[in-house]
Amino acid sequence: MKLHPLLALLSLAALACEQGRQSAPSSTTQIRDSAGIRIVENPRPPDGSRLPWRIGSEPAVSIGAVAGEEPYMLVGAIDATMLGDGRIVVANGGTSELRVFDATGIHLATWGGRGEGPGEFGGLHAVERWPGDSIIAWYTSPLGISAFDAQGNYGRTWELAQEGSVPLLLGFRAEHATRDGSILAIHMPESSDTVVVQLRDGEGRVRSSLGTHMVAEPYIHAQGTDQSLLLSKTFGHEPVWTPWGDLIVIGHTGRYELRAFAPDGSLARIVRRDHVPSSPTLEQVEAYIDGQLAWTSDMAESRRARWRQGYESAPVAEHFPAFESVMSDAAGHLWVAEYEFSTAARGTYDERSPRLWTVFDPEGRMLGHVETPEGLWIHEVGEDYILGTALDEFNVDYVQVWTLERL
Repeated sequence: MKLHPLLALLSLAALACEQGRQSAPSSTTQIRDSAGIRIVENPRPPDGSRLPWRIGSEPAVSIGAVAGEEPYMLVGAIDATMLGDGRIVVANGGTSELRVFDATGIHLATWGGRGEGPGEFGGLHAVERWPGDSIIAWYTSPLGISAFDAQGNYGRTWELAQEGSVPLLLGFRAEHATRDGSILAIHMPESSDTVVVQLRDGEGRVRSSLGTHMVAEPYIHAQGTDQSLLLSKTFGHEPVWTPWGDLIVIGHTGRYELRAFAPDGSLARIVRRDHVPSSPTLEQVEAYIDGQLAWTSDMAESRRARWRQGYESAPVAEHFPAFESVMSDAAGHLWVAEYEFSTAARGTYDERSPRLWTVFDPEGRMLGHVETPEGLWIHEVGEDYILGTALDEFNVDYVQVWTLERL
């Protein structure tokens, strides 16, 4: 396989990384204030250690079926949330429906559906709880947000206000709902190396700006005068964001540092954790490229060759990402997914589902590692449960609830 010339330098980068490592990090969390900003410096949990929290040995509830009644046959179950009474609302992307199940997994109702009428969706994308035990769902084509009460009665639909003449699908999009009823929205223009993050109110208007942040460096592979491929660095680093209590966390996987912003947009806290960067090997780069090309298997050989050329010419990140993703739980803890090398294409939750997490308390102090069930893509973590989606050997979706006991 012919690889990008930068690959020949990877072994030298790995050697330099080893030579540049610092002495053993501190074993205790250190907290200090700087200009009104709380800075929390954490050690790395010992290798192989785990918090004494207990996750069930099997799902307490599993919703999904290979064959049977239609509501249980999930297709593209991209998100789910649990209401205060234990009902589970599944965003079934394949049919653009919200399917509602009781606490034992019995189907109760179906809300919405594909269409343009009130309470219908085009391209259902996510579902989350909204103040008052209501829910909101957002979707594409066109971008919109719809609210329903706890009984599934349609309330209203609105869009995020856009600036200037930016095409709707390239403008701000909803990412998360906050517990006070705001919307975390981002604008990440195609080919840009920055992302704009804002808080929007319940009408879609700008509440505050959380600034401009770095994203993965885009790479455009030109193929002739009228053809090009938009790619990213191999093992490139990406932005992350999540609500965390009353704060909004924004970070970048190039560094183990998370910045927490107050609702007014001011920086309130910085959480860091010791991390020793490591560099990909030539074999890992080759395996990664082969994994990215898996989706092109049905293409004509000439088109497949174009994609291979693009991936092989893309620059390679000097180091693996410092971590994979972030989320918060109902108890105010921050969960950071540890990065694990995988050849699977990004966005495939079956093979890329994080398993090992570092958990931080509501103040940002590191508590330790938690290992979640293999193959489970987590949508939310409650006080005593984990809710996620898994696939079986036939690629059938199952929405599952696993018990969580915090000891």
